[in-house]
Amino acid sequence: MAVYSMTGYAGVQQTAPASAVGAEARNAPGQRLGLEIRSVNSRFLDLSLRLSDELRQHEPALRELITRKLKRGKVEVRAGLDNGATALVAEPSPRLLQRLNAVQDSVRAWLPEARPLSVADVLRLAPHESAPASDPGEDLIALAEQALAALLEARAREGARLADMLRDRLSQLKDLAQSAVPLVPQLVAAQQARFLERWREALAHADGGGQIEGARDRALTEATAFAIRIDVAEELTRLSSHLDEIRRLIEQGGEIGKRLDFLIQELHREANTLGSKSASLEMTRISVDMKVLIEQMREQVQNIE
Repeated sequence: MAVYSMTGYAGVQQTAPASAVGAEARNAPGQRLGLEIRSVNSRFLDLSLRLSDELRQHEPALRELITRKLKRGKVEVRAGLDNGATALVAEPSPRLLQRLNAVQDSVRAWLPEARPLSVADVLRLAPHESAPASDPGEDLIALAEQALAALLEARAREGARLADMLRDRLSQLKDLAQSAVPLVPQLVAAQQARFLERWREALAHADGGGQIEGARDRALTEATAFAIRIDVAEELTRLSSHLDEIRRLIEQGGEIGKRLDFLIQELHREANTLGSKSASLEMTRISVDMKVLIEQMREQVQNIE
């Protein structure tokens, strides 16, 4: 299953002849139905529909269709119907003109002073010969399905790009974790050697057995406390487990955004602990590099559905 981004756009249009009855309507302007969908990231599905007056009665059906397809994201849908009346003047058919001419002759036979019909009069009367436009509900739903399919394709392409980026950051984090593993034993061994040297110095200046035993016990206690303080084996184990789980979710795909967001928080917590337990510049550098990579992942995970 694919990984889907919550960011995408799709727009579709459909032009069809206006529905009418009779030969007078053959030259009537067509209807242009347009619909576009925009989506950005959001914790939940936040759906906003902006429909023209002719389409508002179909909002429940449109909303139900979209909620079946999309689960998260701030989604804005705009749809409108343009019958072309403001951009195109319908040409009256010859049959209509003959009828208007016959009516005019009949009227002027009784009222000789009546003025002839003007072009504006003819165009004003012509639409009354056409039947009302058909209900665009079915076309709107079909158009919405096309737009949703295009939107999901766009979100899948963006999701694939995000998945590739996350895989790259996972590999880098894995390498950093592996480089941190041998540092702790080296630091413990070096610190133990320093404590042993201090014990030997204390032994050389000691006057009695009690002082020797006391110096040795203090050295062993300090060495043990240091080893415990800088031990990050558990943090590295948990961090590695989180990395494996993130990779598994990416390969699984689907609605994984919220789970990824939680795991990113856990990664950040482990990287912080590594830094707080650091006893060397190298470990500090590893912790900082990890947090930079994790922050990059966190920003992108916010866009995954």
